[in-house]
Parts: sequence; structure tokens; C-alpha cells
Amino acid sequence: MKKIVKIFASIGVAVLIPSVVFAEGGGTHLPDFIGMFTHEGLLHQFKPVIFAFSLSIFFSFIAIKVYRNRKMIPGPLQNLLEMLIEGMYDFIKTILGKDTRQFIPFLGTLFFYILGMNLWGIIPGGFSPSTSLSITASLAILVFLYSQFVGVSRLGIGGYFDHLMGSPRDVIGWCLVPLMLPMHIIGEFAKPFSLALRLFGNITGEDILVAAFVGLGVTALAFVGSPVGLPLNIPFILLGLLLSTIQALVFTLLSTIYILMMLPHEEAH
Repeated sequence: MKKIVKIFASIGVAVLIPSVVFAEGGGTHLPDFIGMFTHEGLLHQFKPVIFAFSLSIFFSFIAIKVYRNRKMIPGPLQNLLEMLIEGMYDFIKTILGKDTRQFIPFLGTLFFYILGMNLWGIIPGGFSPSTSLSITASLAILVFLYSQFVGVSRLGIGGYFDHLMGSPRDVIGWCLVPLMLPMHIIGEFAKPFSLALRLFGNITGEDILVAAFVGLGVTALAFVGSPVGLPLNIPFILLGLLLSTIQALVFTLLSTIYILMMLPHEEAH
């Protein structure tokens, strides 16, 4: 639990710093708490950062609270967290095996944090930070740096560059190094781009779709002066719940695979 709290703090800082440089809003969304009071200025500009950082603080508070009040016979909240963490542990273990205990604090926190950000846009008055490219890019850069650190620490400097060169062991392998080395370097830098854009695009599309059908439902009854609209958005909210979970799982799964690829071959096997 202590490791989970530390990872939450590191993710909060990793999201905050790049987002201060590249802060921007998303596309068309439902009204949120900040948007109700202002549509311009710093508060509006850094809206994704505010919602992302507040979620990080909330999760850290829950983790600290459960850890301090942990019991042999768990209460409802402790039981829920243990069930969620155990489920994530079993899922990651099918990929990383015996290395799961080392990486579960990072990967597990990454999943629940992204899931929480995705669901922010569905909650009334909330805003999904995942619809900001700076937020998704911050998380993707964090995964990139962490996987490179794992590669250097596990393989060593020589083994790390041997991995980038394609692990040449014969004449043909060494002849392919001028081709394999640039390809591997480009591939490593392409990973954070794909992670960031995939999460950003899917969650932005989900939020725009829900907002569009909310507007359509209101318009459908506007001619009779109704203060409410048809609930046309309900099916898409349910779809959004599923999509938000899938996207958080995909991001975490790909991050797990990137880490696995950096482990020594015998360990990965």
C-alpha cells in the first residue's frame, strides 16, 4: 500500500509539470464545475490539470486512509480495494510472472488512475482529463521513461544497447545492426505517441458523443418548453463506462508489454 501511495504522488507530479507547459482544453463536452463559472483565463486553461491532480489527491487520500485503518477482518472499503488490487495483480501476473510484485504498484495505479480520469467526463459536473492531449502525453512519457529505466537497470548499459541493436550474435546479425538500431530507436519513441493519441482520441470521441446526444435530447423537447430533454444519452453513457474501462486496460496492458520487452530474455521467457 505504501508503494501505491508513492506511485500516485509520482503520477500526479508527472501529469502536473508537462501539463503546465502544454495545457489546453478538450473538444465539445458537457458542462463542468469550472466551466460553469468561467470560460477563459488560467482556471479554464488549466482545467485538465486541476481535475487530474484532484483525482490523484483523492486516490492518495483513500489509499492512506485504508492503510492506516487496515484490519485482519477488512471493512467494506478495504475489502473492495483488496479485491481490485488482487484482480489487477492476477492479470499482470499472466504477463510478467515472478516480476509482477515489483511492477504492480506502478501498473496497477496507472490503470485505476486512467480509469478514474476517463470516468470523470461521465459524472455530472466533471471533466475527463483524458480528453487533453497534454495529460495523456504526460502519462505516456512516464511509461516511456520508466520502461527505459527498467531496461538499463536490468540489462545494464551494454545489454541495453545490445537490445536496441537486435542482439546480434552472428555475422548476419551484425550486418543488420545499421538497419535494426534505427528501427528500434524509432519504435521506442513511437510507443508514447501511440499510447497518448489512442487514449486521447477514444475518450474525446466518447465525451463528444455523449454531449451530442444530450443536446439532441434537449432539442427534441425544446418546442414544448420542457426544462428537461429526452434521455437519449443513457445508452452512450453505458457504452462510455465500457469504453473507459477498456481504454484504461489497453493503456496498462501495452505499458506492461513495453516493460516485459525490456526485461532480460530469460526473465521474460
